[in-house]
Amino acid sequence: MREDNDNFDLHEYENLHQNDLLKPKKFFNNIFVFGLLNLAWFLFRTGRKPSRIVYPCQQEALKNVSISMGVLIPILSFPLYWKKIKPYIKPIIAFTLVISPICGAYAFQSLTTFEEVQLQIVPLESTSEIASDIFVVNGRNVSHVTNLIDLMGTQNVSFYLSSNSSINQGPDGLIAKSDVVLLKVNAQWSRRGGTNTDFLKELIQCIINHPDGFNGEIIVADNGQGSGDLDRIYNNAENHTQSTQDVVDLFSTSYKVSTYLWDNIRGHEVQEYSEGDLEDGYIVYDSADLETEIFVSYPKFETLFGTNVSFKNGIWNGTDYEAKLKVINLPVLKSHAWYGVTATLKNYMGVQSESLANGHSKVATGGMATLMIECSLPTLNIIDAIWINANPENSAAEGPSTSYTDATRVDMLIAGVDPVALDYWSAKNVLMETAELIGHSRTYSLDPDSNNSAGLTEAYGIWLNKSEAEFKRNGFNVTSDESKMNIYEISDQPEIELGDHKRIWLWVGSFSSSAISLVLTFYFLKKKKIIFR
Repeated sequence: MREDNDNFDLHEYENLHQNDLLKPKKFFNNIFVFGLLNLAWFLFRTGRKPSRIVYPCQQEALKNVSISMGVLIPILSFPLYWKKIKPYIKPIIAFTLVISPICGAYAFQSLTTFEEVQLQIVPLESTSEIASDIFVVNGRNVSHVTNLIDLMGTQNVSFYLSSNSSINQGPDGLIAKSDVVLLKVNAQWSRRGGTNTDFLKELIQCIINHPDGFNGEIIVADNGQGSGDLDRIYNNAENHTQSTQDVVDLFSTSYKVSTYLWDNIRGHEVQEYSEGDLEDGYIVYDSADLETEIFVSYPKFETLFGTNVSFKNGIWNGTDYEAKLKVINLPVLKSHAWYGVTATLKNYMGVQSESLANGHSKVATGGMATLMIECSLPTLNIIDAIWINANPENSAAEGPSTSYTDATRVDMLIAGVDPVALDYWSAKNVLMETAELIGHSRTYSLDPDSNNSAGLTEAYGIWLNKSEAEFKRNGFNVTSDESKMNIYEISDQPEIELGDHKRIWLWVGSFSSSAISLVLTFYFLKKKKIIFR
């Protein structure tokens, strides 16, 4: 007998061995408790209101439950079929169970984007005598309209037109208390493709909070060219059920706030009010623009409150037009399958009528610039970059339609008057940066300096340059030169937790193993006639 056995403690050995045996049980219990607690939270928070299922906390709880089940099902079902499998099949089954989570999650991740990114914005003050101002609020805690208005005010761009002067108001302000404010949203797409309704709600609230007391009117409008809807089921918001119409309804009982879907009049050609035509419809130019070849078209309509609006000429009072119409353009920042990028300029596709004119094909020639010039540039553009689609031309998830899983959360609002500067800067510093962060290497379709039109109707860099040239021919100081841009920003830097893209690997991966285990268990139980006798 070996001498070291003299010091052998059987009691200690049994304790150690027992602890080892308890580890799997402890693991099993922890996973079970983890899933059970998440399920309890989900049921408690949902209660009798199924609509709460769309809340982010509810969705996270469901994912955690699925991860727990995905781990437990293979563990529980494994003993039922493993001994029944022929020896030469066992390595194949084992390999499949190991590789399925990786393959399943990789395949899912390659087609969808579950990301949140925090971009670093570099402020810039131009030395040029004439420069375009761009205002950026960046991050969950600061990407709000009130912060954007405050930021603009620090650079003497007052949101409110008033005889009283302060940081956000003054005689050179943008919005007067009696103005008719038209909020041009994107209502053509559901989910993350349309303008964020939380952002819209904040903006309407800021307008009616005019320091002089707002007694004007607000109209939320778009032409989705037959696909528009202002009262969708699935929307771009924290609560997915919150539609544009829902937001408007919150204010319409106390203020003149309404919607108008121009889709309903897109095929009806009319004349201007000044020519005696009071019908709602579209005015269409008789001839195409010599440079861009677009037939300009724009809507005229009567609001819910009886106001006659000409998108080009303003508010018709029965004898003349009043310059009380203020347009705020609210595009969503996204990739686009035909034109690379959709932002400030491309959002004006929802002003013209594709049924009566030729706007979409003339984006390539700079036609949206012509449309803006003829109808007057927006009073303000605010790019909705809270959720963006940064998937480029070579991606299956390319915009403009954008599902919840295709979008990346950036939490940014970007404002300015110069549409070219806004679109150039946003594409280069937000879309391209985000695309690279979420794993895309071929981002030429998002590049405002690119002439590569592979897979596109026209390269973004080409049609943006043509739009810039059209503005300049008509005397507008726009720029795509970053040295002639002032970038004013405020950012927060919150700690971003474990990314959803990592969670989805666990989620889909565990589901893949569970699916295979359930199939095998089902097969052997049926074969042994334990079920379906």
